[in-house]
Amino acid sequence: MAQAPGDRGARKRPSTSDEIVEAAQGDQGASARERILAAAGELFADHGFDATPTSRIAERAEVPKGLIHYYFRRKQDLLTALVERLPEDLVESDRVAVRGDVAGSLRRLVGELDARLESSLLLSHLLWREADTHVAVRQALQRRFGTVVELIRRVIELALPPGPVSCDIDTAAVLLARVVNHRHSVARHGAHDDELDREISFIARALELGVGKPRKFKPA
Repeated sequence: MAQAPGDRGARKRPSTSDEIVEAAQGDQGASARERILAAAGELFADHGFDATPTSRIAERAEVPKGLIHYYFRRKQDLLTALVERLPEDLVESDRVAVRGDVAGSLRRLVGELDARLESSLLLSHLLWREADTHVAVRQALQRRFGTVVELIRRVIELALPPGPVSCDIDTAAVLLARVVNHRHSVARHGAHDDELDREISFIARALELGVGKPRKFKPA
């Protein structure tokens, strides 16, 4: 069959799906995924998850909207991916704890935790904002809280003076972890907890007073 003059030399135009797959391949695709996550994190933190359409994320990331759904099948998957990017609050207890200096050891630990917050301030704010409505976010923050409690408990044990201990280390660790949690949840708003140093001193003093005293047991 003879080819129509207008069709001679014409090339088939790639479909939108072909363009999306091509954009997703190679280094350029990896960069696009990072831009999508960065844009989603910024917009979710500023406007909330539910109030941010994927079209706005695509516009901010400068990618086709279809590319977002190529990487993240559901909008919820974007939030899950952001949760996985949250840095772990791992601090070497031996590096911050000094035997006989509970208050100083706890201040150094909190300083390390604050430094990790500063490296992911926007992401942390986003997670605190969405914790009430998204189970994955709430579970991530609960795991983070448990890690902080364990870190504080370990530092207290290493920093307490030698001798029998009758103080409640577990309760002290939970109390300080709650203070740190609150401090981090409002950090992006510029709020600073000036009482933190006083609270650390109070907890450290109470713990040190319990060292060297026999533990009292309530009668059955």
